[in-house]
Amino acid sequence: MKIELNNNKVFYNNGSSVEEIHPFWLRERVNGENFLDKTTQQRLFDPTTLNVEIKIEKAQINNQILEIDFNDGVNSKLDIDAIAKEFSKKDNFIHSIEKIKWDSDLKKIKNYDFKNELFESKEMYEILIDFYKYGFVIIKKVPTENNYLVNFANSIGSVRRTNFGEHFNVKSIPNPNDLAYTSLALAPHTDNPYRNPVPCIQILHCIKNEVKGGYSTLVDGYAVTEILKKENPEFYNILTKVKVRFQFIDRDVVLEDWSELIKLDEDKKFKQVRFSPRLDFVPMLEKKELDLYYKARKKISDLYNSEKFRIEFKLEQGDLIMMDNYRLLHGRTEFNSNEGNRFLQGCYIDFDSTEGKLRHLKRKFKI
Repeated sequence: MKIELNNNKVFYNNGSSVEEIHPFWLRERVNGENFLDKTTQQRLFDPTTLNVEIKIEKAQINNQILEIDFNDGVNSKLDIDAIAKEFSKKDNFIHSIEKIKWDSDLKKIKNYDFKNELFESKEMYEILIDFYKYGFVIIKKVPTENNYLVNFANSIGSVRRTNFGEHFNVKSIPNPNDLAYTSLALAPHTDNPYRNPVPCIQILHCIKNEVKGGYSTLVDGYAVTEILKKENPEFYNILTKVKVRFQFIDRDVVLEDWSELIKLDEDKKFKQVRFSPRLDFVPMLEKKELDLYYKARKKISDLYNSEKFRIEFKLEQGDLIMMDNYRLLHGRTEFNSNEGNRFLQGCYIDFDSTEGKLRHLKRKFKI
């Protein structure tokens, strides 16, 4: 990929085609001190007020810098690499972090230890990279006093408040409005599938864990759906097309949203799984289509619940786990609340939190 000049016109050559870059597109990106605020990188001018008939009077390239004189008297020097990156139309950095598929063979889970200076450290950069690779990360020895979970989450981004509050307490209580607040086993599921949008990231912090059971379980939904795609394409296809209604009912709110169990992006690649069979309602379809759908849902449920794809571990006091709620399914084994206290605190943040923090640390440490 390279930038080329011809008769004061700028072209982008991607190896298979050559396209002219619109002069106004280049004019919008002028970045001298009179045009761009150094601190915020926001424009000091409004491009919608400019004459759209912008032309290039002179253009030259020196040492990967494109220098342009425009017909409105503005001279600009633009970095060619920066221009080339924009032609991908994607966040190259975040999308370049390859997802590592895993199953029950993932025996060694890399843990990190909490430090006071963690949030602005290179180690936090490594933590977030691991999070994007595996869909989760565990940090040990995180302070358990004064709802520190909220401080942790807000040091990465911003807590997303829900009807459960800024944060929620996961422990066995009388008359719960969710099975999470019991001592029952929880099958693999994603959180809040009935919301629009679904919270992207769940953080759980272990405050106390005095019981023998209550082991945390995780399943890589990405790995499972890729297996289904390869081995049962007919099942995979229907689960990516049929939208089901997810619903949550409480005394003060009724939440609903429709979605496929496997959601794909615009390139037909994995984006999200939603799975919570106690909360979903399949729409009325032709019997033949429903026959296929129910078989497909049963198959993916069997995969999610199989020992082949599940890892199991016990969260100790101070352990904090950050999970990708678009990719992973989580659950727990049953426990006896009479044995002692099992108390976790949880909250949600969205992907812009981790993405923004990651870009900031990459810039800070020139990685």
